Order: sequence, then C-alpha cells, then structure tokens
Amino acid sequence: MSGPGAEKGRAEGGTAGGTTGGTTGVGSGADAPADGSQEPAPARRANAADPDGVLKEPGPGAGAAPGRAPGAAARTTGSPDVPGAGPRVPGSPDAPGAPDAGPGARGAVGEGSGDGAAERPDGPLGAGPEPAENTGGATGTDAARPVPGGDTAAAEPAPGSGTAAAQPAPGSGTEVAGPPPGDGTEAFGSPPGSGADAPPPADGVAERRLHPVTPLRRAWAPIAVLVGWAVHDPDQAQRQLTRLTTTHLVIGVAVLIPAAALYGFLTWWFTHYSVTDTELRIRTGLLFRRTAHIRLERIQAIDVTQPLLARVAGVAKLKLDVIGTGKKDELAFLGADEARALRAELLARAAGFAPETAHEVGEAPARQLLRVPPGVLAVSLLLTGATWGTLLAAAVVPTLLWLATHNLWTVLATALPLVGAAGANSAGRFVAEYDWTVAESPDGLRIDRGLLDRVHETVPPGRVQTVRIVEPLLWRRRRWVRVELDVAGSSNSVLLPVAPREIAESVVARVLPGVTVPTGPELSRPPRRAARCRPVWWRGHGLAVTDAVFAVRHGLLRRSLALVPHAKVQSVRLTQGPWRRALRLADVTVDTGANKTVSARLRDADEAARLLRSQAERSRTGRRDAPPDRWMA
Repeated sequence: MSGPGAEKGRAEGGTAGGTTGGTTGVGSGADAPADGSQEPAPARRANAADPDGVLKEPGPGAGAAPGRAPGAAARTTGSPDVPGAGPRVPGSPDAPGAPDAGPGARGAVGEGSGDGAAERPDGPLGAGPEPAENTGGATGTDAARPVPGGDTAAAEPAPGSGTAAAQPAPGSGTEVAGPPPGDGTEAFGSPPGSGADAPPPADGVAERRLHPVTPLRRAWAPIAVLVGWAVHDPDQAQRQLTRLTTTHLVIGVAVLIPAAALYGFLTWWFTHYSVTDTELRIRTGLLFRRTAHIRLERIQAIDVTQPLLARVAGVAKLKLDVIGTGKKDELAFLGADEARALRAELLARAAGFAPETAHEVGEAPARQLLRVPPGVLAVSLLLTGATWGTLLAAAVVPTLLWLATHNLWTVLATALPLVGAAGANSAGRFVAEYDWTVAESPDGLRIDRGLLDRVHETVPPGRVQTVRIVEPLLWRRRRWVRVELDVAGSSNSVLLPVAPREIAESVVARVLPGVTVPTGPELSRPPRRAARCRPVWWRGHGLAVTDAVFAVRHGLLRRSLALVPHAKVQSVRLTQGPWRRALRLADVTVDTGANKTVSARLRDADEAARLLRSQAERSRTGRRDAPPDRWMA
C-alpha cells in the first residue's frame, strides 16, 4: 500500500521526468482530443453569401459612384446624371409623381441611392434597376426584368411579392448591379450593413412534431407534482385531505384532469425538431423556450428504446450520445418506424452522405454475431457472488436487528433496501439483459436487449477506449466471461453479459481489430517482494504489453483483464509512495479518453521507468498511425 506521504503529479506534452519519488507523467500527444477521437476538428463552413470561398469582383455599375455618399451603389448607365445617359425610365423615384416604394419591393434600385433602397423584410437586400411605372394598378414597387438577348442585368422580383416586372427598352444600355443567375446572395457592391452577409431566414428545413401520443406521457407532470408534495410532507397532506369534502374532491378532480391534459397538449404543441445539413435542432419549452443545436459530427451513438407502454402504443424514444454532454438528448416519442428511419438518416449524414440522399440510405444491414439464451443468462446470475451476497445480507441483517431491538419499523427500514438491492442484482439484470443480441453493421456493433423495455444500442466504431474481460470465480469451470466497455462520451458499458471465452474473444476482435487477448502465461506477475504490500492478492496482478494494446489483469476471485489500445492512451504516469519506494516498487497508470484509468500495480521500479518511456512512445506512434474515427467507415 502507498504510504501517507505519497506524491502524485503529471508532466504532459511527451516530456519524461525523473523516476525517483513522487509521480512522473508522460503525455501521449499534445494535440490529442480529450474525447479520444482520432479525427481532427472539421473546418468551418464557407460563408452563406460566398459558397465558393472566393469573393467575386463587382460587376459593371456595381461600385460606388464618384461624389456620392460612401457605400452607395453606382447609378446605372441609363441614369440622366451620367454623361451620355439615355432618358430616365418613367416611374423612377426621382421622376415627378413617381409612386413610393411599397413594402413588397425586392432589393434596392439600381441607382444605389439611399432614397430608393427598400429593405426586404425576409432577407438581404438586392440591387435592381430603377422601377418602371405601375400601369397595371398593382400596389408595390415594380422591378425591372432583363430582356432576352439584351445587355440588361436585373434582380428578379421575389415570388409572391406582388411586384410587376417592367422591361427596359431594348438596346437602352441599362445595366443593373444584381446577383448572377443561380446565385442566392445579394448583388455585388451593396452598401455596408445592407445584410449581404446575413444568412437567409428561411433555410427550407421543415420542422416536425413528435408522435400525437406524447401528450399522454407529459400530462402526468402536474399529478406527479402533487404526489411529490404528499410524499415530502405526509402529515400536512393528511391534514389537508381530512378537511376536504366530497364536493371539493369532485371539483379538484374536474379541474386537475383537464389542466393536466392541457399541459400535455401544449408541451407537445411547442416541441419541434428538424434536421439540417449539419445539425439536429430540437425546440422545446412552453414559457421558456430552449433550442438545442446538436452537431451531426459530434454524435457518438443513437439508441432506440421502447418502454413497455410505448411498445403497446407502437412508439419509440430516440436517445443521442453527444460528445461533451453529461446526459443523453432524446426525442420522446416518435413512431417506431419513424424513429428507426430518423436514426438511419442521422447516421448517414454523420457519415458524410449528401443531405438529399441521406434519407434514402436507410438502416445499414446487420449480421447477427451472438444471442445469449435466457437459460444461460439465468444460470450466470445464480452463479454470481454479488447475487448471493445481497440475498444473504437481506436474510441475516433484519433477523439480527429484530432480535436486538424488537422494533418492526427498524427492521423494515433495513430489510427493504437490502431486498431491493438483491432484486436489482438478480431479477433486475435478468429483465434488462434478456434476449441479448449482438449484430455487426457498418455503423458499429448493434445491441438489442430487454424483456419489458426493448433497447436498441450501437457501440460506435473507434470510440471504444477500454475493453474489460471479467471472469467471476463460479464461472471459470464453464469458461464463461463478461465483456465490459469504456466508450468515450457514451454510457454504453456492457458488450456481452455472458458468453464462452472463445466467442467473447472473437467479438472483442471486432471491436479492437488486430488485437489478440493475452493468455495467463503471457501476463507477467509482480516481483515476490510485492507480497509485503499486498499479501496473497499480489498474485492476481499481471501485465502484458503487445504491439496493439496495454493489457493489465487484477483480482483473484473476480479476475478482470483490461485492454487499452495504444492509440487511446492520453497520458502515462508513474506513482511511487514511500513504502513502495523502499521496496523498489512502482505503479504505472494510463489515462484514456473516457476519463478512466488502468494501472499496472506493484511493478519493479526499473521496469516501471522503462515502461513509462516506452508506453508514451507507443501511444504517440499508435495515435499517428490510427485511422480516423468515422461512422460507417
């Protein structure tokens, strides 16, 4: 054991420190992301007004005219103010009796003067020619339309704006600064502050609602508040109930039920979601609005869950694991088919498919690898020491308390939590892990499980930081193991609840390609003097370092073998307390992107120092050579 004076520290950035006392740390790469991802941060998208990333040169007549206000666009070549210009178009703002520009006018008049510029309420301004006279009696400013074959360039009127397009005379030489055909940006040379860089307000993304059954789920919130108050202060709740008459109860129920239904309906009505080219948007809130912008490249995994009542109603819940969030964002509830289709679309877009084809990709095909029979699962739970330990405690502790106190409430207060823990370790795990199926697909390993609540999970590729193969004492005769995972940014922690060792190792090879699980003889034990620190238990420790993984074993009754790929190691450190320093022993610990650690304990001090330097170099090399983490790679 480490003495009370043990010192700890870490040196990042790949610099190895001394190994005499305290803690020495070596980083595996300064540019490694904290979440364990191999993929660099994506570049910023091009400006919406300049999709090609190159600012275009202004067209003729688009610049500022000499002697005019700064920022004003150039007057058209047909303007009377320009030498040699032709006659003014009737109906222009400068002409006598010209009508005022109506609110439906699109863009700015080609003269660029501040007097003739009308702001379009739903988007950026666009430069156009001087408006012609409104001969049709329609309200609003008329915008000029180019004549086929002429040299007139004009902005098209907004659809549905009620503006009539007047055509300038052929050969008049009128040229208007407007956007090129097919370009949705504002005209070149528009005045500063005119909204040329503002994104269009309507991006064409349709918002969708949740399933109509969702209000029934949310209508319970007001009732839950009352129940929570009654549980929090039962004496006060009982006094209030004794004062109520039958009439009061009827009126209360008649008010509470419609109020709960109205609350459920309004929360459903004000909840929308939409999928854009780069993100998933979720708008919620009745009084306080909240909009969640979930970047598609930040999505780790997407799970589809169906609680028991949801399975009866034919709906499902979509849960998303996102990098940097402590809890999962969810969409509850969607139709079962709609939830699977949305999951497939999000995964396809995250994989880089074009938005117009992502919804056609569909769910990637899967090939079943393993299914755990219910009988094997039940036997494995009966052979687990934690199950028998909690059952024994639930039987013995309440009996002893009854003999000592003869107080029924004390016995019940102790027995109920123990019985609940025993049920969670046996019956609860059986219900949750029932019909466990593992399948392989291009978007990762898929897991389907659950007796009452069906869960459809995905182990994302490249995000697995650590694989643990657990072997309880009573399972060794049958050669059964349990496989657990540490996944960056995800709560998925179990890959296989129980399986034969050979099958489990083949599944591990799917998660960590090219990794061979070390066997007992390949794991080196600590030196015999380690028995002075941990008598007997020192024999359960072992270490093996291969070209692919850093493997550590610990435990005698419940063996656990942890496999950490070198590319997933974020930092390495050496820890040595006073007692272990006297025995020339040290611990080497690696940190992973899942905020977990794996330690090789009780190693020889010289061996630990060499391991510190070599593991840091392996981690840098592994991270540099590792392929990028991508969906459907």
